[in-house]
Amino acid sequence: MKRLAQLLELAQLTHVVDIGANPIDGDPPYKKMLEAGVCKVTGFEPQAEALAQLQARKGPYETYLPHVIGDGTERILNICKASGMTSLLTPDQRTLSLFDVLRPLGEVIDRITTSTIRLDDVVELTAFDMLKIDVQGAELEIFQSGRLKLNNAVAIQTEVSFVTLYENQPSFGDIDLELRSQGFIPHSFPAIKKWPISPCVINGDPRQPLNQLLEADIVYIRDLSRVEHLSPDQIKQLAFIGHCCFGSLDLTMYCIRELQNRGVLPGNALDRYVELLQSQTETTSGN
Repeated sequence: MKRLAQLLELAQLTHVVDIGANPIDGDPPYKKMLEAGVCKVTGFEPQAEALAQLQARKGPYETYLPHVIGDGTERILNICKASGMTSLLTPDQRTLSLFDVLRPLGEVIDRITTSTIRLDDVVELTAFDMLKIDVQGAELEIFQSGRLKLNNAVAIQTEVSFVTLYENQPSFGDIDLELRSQGFIPHSFPAIKKWPISPCVINGDPRQPLNQLLEADIVYIRDLSRVEHLSPDQIKQLAFIGHCCFGSLDLTMYCIRELQNRGVLPGNALDRYVELLQSQTETTSGN
């Protein structure tokens, strides 16, 4: 990663914002970047226990804040039996009843009145390159209230819902329309979650899915067909994030070629990247 950063002549660390940083779904896509010291993270986590865990194990390039990011109004935070289902929205019991395993996890055990803050109004937050967001249904209002902050970003990884588990929750289509209006297009699905419709149980496992789509993690990137609107620094960061977070070598190659064509990088930069990939493959196979 450091060799690629040098090749791209990155002027500063990649800045990642993580809204809903509660580490319940495994490692975040930027973990290896953080371990390599090539990115910094500003995270938001309103749940006290999860925030304490993040604070206890954070490194020198991590900052975590307790803000509830939303539309800037006073709201009710619904604390659910499963912390991963805690949301500004109310769980929809009619939808949850379709999935026997999920229904008890969405039980609201406490309701806390809280003030939310618009993403654009977070004074501690400087320009950032990538957004990772998982806020159980409040994604759309955050995108809409953060258009100025998002103007510099080149990649977004967000959770989207095909079956909405909360009352008045925006669906995948709503999210897609908003992000396209801001100049992003879908790039990849790092994870797709399916869930068995009750009362079906396969092989005695109530969590083993068949076909029903529930949620997915989806990555959006800047629309490359409008690449002329991106600054050299944005293209560099998109190349770096594409390689380091998502393994999108084609995306990185496209960006490097664009930077060559602009005269921002030397004419052999793309060849050097291919050589870097080859050396990485040889090292891996040697091990």
